[in-house]
Amino acid sequence: MAAAIKKIIPMLDRILVQRAEALTKTKGGIVLPEKSVGKVLEGTVVAVGPGTRNATTGSHIPIGVKEGDRVLLPEFGGTKVQLDSDEKKELFLFRESDILAKLE
Repeated sequence: MAAAIKKIIPMLDRILVQRAEALTKTKGGIVLPEKSVGKVLEGTVVAVGPGTRNATTGSHIPIGVKEGDRVLLPEFGGTKVQLDSDEKKELFLFRESDILAKLE
């Protein structure tokens, strides 16, 4: 999968994020059905574009996150990217302004 991700390079202020998987089992060992599991609002940055262009100078304005950062995502939004090699891993493209927070 790493080779396939290297082929996806986000443009401008886009950020490629892999959402964290939802927990399907509680600490006590109870298995939760898929319908009761909420949407996960956390993800890991996989790739980052160069940033938006400054209108006057033409240089790129750097993005505030880097590869490997954990971020807080909005409940809705993002463009789903499906790779042929691994159908289980879903990646999403977000604009930098859509990312809610960086988690430490």
